[in-house]
Amino acid sequence: MSSNLTGLKVLLADDHAVVRLGYRLLLEGAGATVAAEAASGEQALRQYADGAIDVVIMDVSMPGIGGLAALERLRARHPESRALMLSAHHDAVIPVRAFKLGALGYLCKRCTPEEFLKAVRQVGRDQRYLDPELAQEVALAQLAGSAHPAETLSDKEFEVFLQLAAGRSVNEVAQDFHLSPSTIGTHLYHIKQKLNLHNAAEMALLAVRSGLVEA
Repeated sequence: MSSNLTGLKVLLADDHAVVRLGYRLLLEGAGATVAAEAASGEQALRQYADGAIDVVIMDVSMPGIGGLAALERLRARHPESRALMLSAHHDAVIPVRAFKLGALGYLCKRCTPEEFLKAVRQVGRDQRYLDPELAQEVALAQLAGSAHPAETLSDKEFEVFLQLAAGRSVNEVAQDFHLSPSTIGTHLYHIKQKLNLHNAAEMALLAVRSGLVEA
């Protein structure tokens, strides 16, 4: 596998330095060059703009706006960008959202090193990649349409939902998204209406039970 990724320039975005180190060792061992690293979505956007990057490897759950909102902005600013999204959560909802927002690949962090390198290689070749363990689940979710309650949310509502369900305040989310607290409050109102939720505790419980955030 030493020459699989030769010449590929990668941007690593994950808020855990030890995780980034593990990815770096795997990538460099396969011949790739880690051109930049980022610990947040905002930082990843700045790093991408600074250099010629072939593949962005980005965690869904990061501080600030998070991976999905960063992916949305990355694709809007750089339509040619190729992103492989990683998540610790084993669910079908986030991969469907990620592909809708323009991700080229999606992989669960529980994968083997070989599967990780295979995913990077395919995305580097401009080919779509989906974690084989999630493929059936994602296909069923897409066929079923709104099989999951969170599927009724708009992309922006879903991004806000993930942040609030993780325990962040309306003001914190507003600051990260560069929106007013009242705008986030409006999103929160629609989220509660659509998902039939009454408070933050119910929101967090739904997100945990659905595998969208960690308990």
